[in-house]
Amino acid sequence: MKQTIFRDLTKSMLFVVLIVCLMTSCSKKEVSYYRLQGNVFGTTFQIQYADASDNNYNQAITLLFDQMNNSLSTYHPNSLISQLNKDSSELMVDDNFIAVFKLSKKVYESTDGYFDPTVGKMVNAWGFGYQESSKILTNQEVDSLMQYVGFDKVVLDERTVVKKNPDVVFDFNAVAKGYGVDLVALFLEQKGVKDYLVEIGGEIRAKGKNKRNQFWSIGIEEPNFDGSRSLQKVVRLEHESIATSGNYRKYRIDSVTGEKIAHTFNPKRGIPAKTDLLSVSIISSLSCGEIDAYATAFMAMGYKKARKLADNHKEMKVYFIYLDQDEIKTDATPNLKFVETL
Repeated sequence: MKQTIFRDLTKSMLFVVLIVCLMTSCSKKEVSYYRLQGNVFGTTFQIQYADASDNNYNQAITLLFDQMNNSLSTYHPNSLISQLNKDSSELMVDDNFIAVFKLSKKVYESTDGYFDPTVGKMVNAWGFGYQESSKILTNQEVDSLMQYVGFDKVVLDERTVVKKNPDVVFDFNAVAKGYGVDLVALFLEQKGVKDYLVEIGGEIRAKGKNKRNQFWSIGIEEPNFDGSRSLQKVVRLEHESIATSGNYRKYRIDSVTGEKIAHTFNPKRGIPAKTDLLSVSIISSLSCGEIDAYATAFMAMGYKKARKLADNHKEMKVYFIYLDQDEIKTDATPNLKFVETL
């Protein structure tokens, strides 16, 4: 089986549920709605699009996924990111790497470092990366690894990535699903597709309308700790993306203390994030990759900081689920509107 960017890209997060509308079209002219689905990046994908010329883009989209793996997969030993992490202080990279690097730098600066893809060595040490480990790091071990964390330790010089510290390890897993969604969406738009929905592991971008001639409906799940799934809210996307991050599904247990160790990291401290946020969902006309990164940063910083930052980004509509003295509460920015039914 091909190694891919993620072995488990559910992020143990509050998964965004795709509500698939496959009813008869209300439009005057019948067009074929294609539905592609399968596995990629260690998770599942689903793509729906309307094409009057009956084009099936399955092979072309598979090629896009392969190109992403060859560039950004930490599980692919010959990928560009693997070469850079293991053997090089600098390396000439491709367009995919450059795009994700620039996107990551933008969110890193906007979130005061709460999103940082140079956290790879730390993620591996805690057992949530491509190197498995069940170890609980001591404060001294965390301090020793923090010297390798920091997006200010890397530079993009035209098409070459330069690591000021050769032991810096990149990990773009927190942004790659969203970027993959954008890559497919851009491909479809270049082919003239006006109605589509692209979903990879719960990250979604949609444009136009579905077969019911309605905007695409997306359900946001409740944080059920018993493993069951139920919808809490429904939104409709109008040429927008939605990305969700959460901590309540993916974690490991400290065998000594019994404490849950979450997979989301606080890159400013070098430890798994301990915040009151259970999940955060962001809807925006921004790229899916960008809001995927923001959702990760919001989880790392906690509800109060994330809510304040969300208020400063009017281009985002944000839904929070958080704990307040062991009580589950929700909050949404004023610009976020829900729909009553599917």
